[in-house]
Amino acid sequence: MTLVVCDVDGTLVDKQKRLSEATVAAVTRLRAHGFGFTLISARPMSGMMALAERLGLDVPMGAFNGGIVFRRDGSIAEHHTIPPEVARGVFEAVGDAAVDRWVFADDRWYASTDQGVHVDHERIASAQEPVVRAGFDDLLDRADKITFVSDDRELLVALAERVKPFADRATIVQSQVYYLDVTARTANKGDGIAALAHAIGVPLTKTIAIGDQANDLAMFARAGRSIAMGNATDAVKAEADDVTTANDADGVAHAIDNLILGRMM
Repeated sequence: MTLVVCDVDGTLVDKQKRLSEATVAAVTRLRAHGFGFTLISARPMSGMMALAERLGLDVPMGAFNGGIVFRRDGSIAEHHTIPPEVARGVFEAVGDAAVDRWVFADDRWYASTDQGVHVDHERIASAQEPVVRAGFDDLLDRADKITFVSDDRELLVALAERVKPFADRATIVQSQVYYLDVTARTANKGDGIAALAHAIGVPLTKTIAIGDQANDLAMFARAGRSIAMGNATDAVKAEADDVTTANDADGVAHAIDNLILGRMM
């Protein structure tokens, strides 16, 4: 069996975070041909459950880029959190920079504000309301993900450099140009796709990864084959074996029908 491992935001769903009927139908066709299909995302578990339900997925999936390997019934096979000293060190390094702060712990989303377009998007992506608070120190012993949010791209790049000393003990990557994510060292899509392949019983050489952002490059490097979305960055496209159409043009469905099943004909 070949296993297709698909990113969610910017890939499986469109810009409004909607899963199209065309994509659902394509995944159904893929599975009917004997392929496996699962999801890996920077989202928390709560933000993946409705998608898994609609797609009828009962195989292991990866939340927080593989930091949690879980099933639709809520059972957890693996759970990796950020080391507490790293979580605190990252917060100290960012200091009073003008960014919003999100901490995910205990499958809850804690935020420094409940206002803004990215908060609105995260409400959909995580399928929950933020718990607004001024401080996060009591959460940092068990944080699954820390996200710094800003539309100032240069600032986020600068902050990524500032927290680089922690890169040997955590995964630090921009999941979008306006998000700087910190997760556990093994909570990256490279280790994540390996964990999913192992849990489902498929060798990495028999995996196909589909994604659009820098945090997908780690799984592109380990998958047997990689497909970038049409809306992916040029850097991501350059590392992919194939490029499909954009997420707003049913790119996953196009990849399934033309780049995967189409090559069986």
